[in-house]
Amino acid sequence: MKIPFRTAPAPSTEIPSGIPFIIGNELAERFSYYGMRAILVVFMTQYLMDASGSPDPMTENEAKAYFHLFVSITYFTPFFGALLADGLLGKYRTIILLSIVYCLGHFSLALDDTRTGLLVGQALIALGAGGIKPCVSAHVGDQFGASNQYWLGKVFSWFYLAVNLGAFVSMLLIPWLLKTYGASLAFLVPGLLMLLATVIFWSGRYRFVHIPAAGMNFVRDVLSGEGLRCLGRLSGIYLFIAMFWALFDQTGSSWVLQAQRMDRQVFGIEILPSQIQAANPLLIVVLTPLFYRLLYPALARFLHLSYLNKIAIGLFITVFSFVLVAGIQMRLDAGFYPGICWQLLAYLLLTSAEVMVSITCLEFSYTQAPRTMKSFVMSFYMAAIALGNLFTSAVNYFIENPDGSSRLAGASYFWFFAALMLATALGFVWHSRHYQEKAYLQEEA
Repeated sequence: MKIPFRTAPAPSTEIPSGIPFIIGNELAERFSYYGMRAILVVFMTQYLMDASGSPDPMTENEAKAYFHLFVSITYFTPFFGALLADGLLGKYRTIILLSIVYCLGHFSLALDDTRTGLLVGQALIALGAGGIKPCVSAHVGDQFGASNQYWLGKVFSWFYLAVNLGAFVSMLLIPWLLKTYGASLAFLVPGLLMLLATVIFWSGRYRFVHIPAAGMNFVRDVLSGEGLRCLGRLSGIYLFIAMFWALFDQTGSSWVLQAQRMDRQVFGIEILPSQIQAANPLLIVVLTPLFYRLLYPALARFLHLSYLNKIAIGLFITVFSFVLVAGIQMRLDAGFYPGICWQLLAYLLLTSAEVMVSITCLEFSYTQAPRTMKSFVMSFYMAAIALGNLFTSAVNYFIENPDGSSRLAGASYFWFFAALMLATALGFVWHSRHYQEKAYLQEEA
């Protein structure tokens, strides 16, 4: 006899039993995504082939534009996943279905190193990775009832730690596999990890709470006064968050290309340019508990740490990270070879900003969403990431001259984004002062 799925949380003060399966799935899935993403720019500029097997690399500006366009599409497809999850299939079935699509994308990249293989593989990964993203985040929150809701903040932080642990290991391993064994194996290993992630998630099916799809009720809720007001309020916040992601995701593009020109010796070991990105997830693992256990309680003595205040501080820290990277580029433009530790310091600043902006927005988004719109609201947050990356992609397309040179060459590229981020942070502070927070914003405990 088929065992029915649970559709509501059981009364309990403990952590829900399905959470370890979700976190294990997320760890393996993020390994697959960030491992693939870590080598994407290097693959496009050094390993890409044509149909005859001859090298067919992209220019740096073309590769940066393509990279951010791919990331943008990956974070627009959450709308599709959310519609499937909240309106038709439910979160669990949507995650399983799109995970299979996700696996096929990885295997397409492993089998075909031409631009056609790149296009097909990235399209499938964008649909799979993006489609499941809001569903997994909302599925975490669905596991909690009123009696164990106080665990939600901590579990979201553990969820984010799993994301970054998987990313850290893959960002060290996959670039080494690319350099040592070539593109096919480097793309195959993330595919196998995505397959493992799918199996882990399927294994927890009877431990999960499966919130049924709302069907037409979902459509009515989205178009209701409450639904539209919720989306309107959040959209005003997310427009500012988009610019944070326009800068942050350049760690996978412009920061990697900058690292290629730096002295990458650390304690006598030469680091591959793509491996520098592993600094971010490692720092997340270290900084997240420090922020929650030490820094936030200390700051709370002098400042009301609402969601919006945390985000504002994070945006200003982002400015300083790009000022530092612009300074590094000025040294490179002058003919010097600064050590990679300077870029690691920029990673420290940017990762601190990520803790205050990204983790806060995940919890903020879930707490503000009506019950039937959890995945859809999460997809709105993902759309901010997409919008930011689309902006960066457009900038890189626009600044490329016909001969492959750049209209924003050298340090001017980073100064442009630093100035833009400063304007964004100031605008967010102004917006926060006019945001009627107490009327609807659930404060952190």
